[in-house]
Amino acid sequence: MSRFYLQPLFYPRWLHQLFWLILGLLLVFTLGSTPLAMAATDLTHQTPIEVKVSLGDSTNALRFVPNQLQFEAGKRHKLLLSNPSTLKHYFTAKDFAGSIWSQKVEAGMVEVKGAINDLELKPNAMAEWVFIPIKSGIYELHCSVPGHSEAGMTGTLTITAPKSPT
Repeated sequence: MSRFYLQPLFYPRWLHQLFWLILGLLLVFTLGSTPLAMAATDLTHQTPIEVKVSLGDSTNALRFVPNQLQFEAGKRHKLLLSNPSTLKHYFTAKDFAGSIWSQKVEAGMVEVKGAINDLELKPNAMAEWVFIPIKSGIYELHCSVPGHSEAGMTGTLTITAPKSPT
């Protein structure tokens, strides 16, 4: 009967050092990604900057108030939309929507997640759109109800580059 003997394995010194380097890096990355470390870069936990926009007014004027909005890239924003008029309106900004990451839209008891191109607000409706701009630029805003853009229900949405820390 033959016996099976385990012979000690000897590795070259460089392989031993490589092992400890990789193990050390794994430890650093594992500890560096703890929830406390991630909170500093997790944009979804930033307090959102609130911006209020009215789609029309109580006299049924066809306008956005204000009609020029500015957002900073890399900051979390909450767009508070309201429609105080008796007409339905759309907040349509397709190119803007392609330049942001939408976290959610809330309206009534409904929360919508995913890509959003436009929002329809029926009379006296309200909605909240939480997003993080990611691409600087100037984008067109309009109401896509026939005749509303032509009557002046337009605006601009500007995304500025992130401000450098001072």
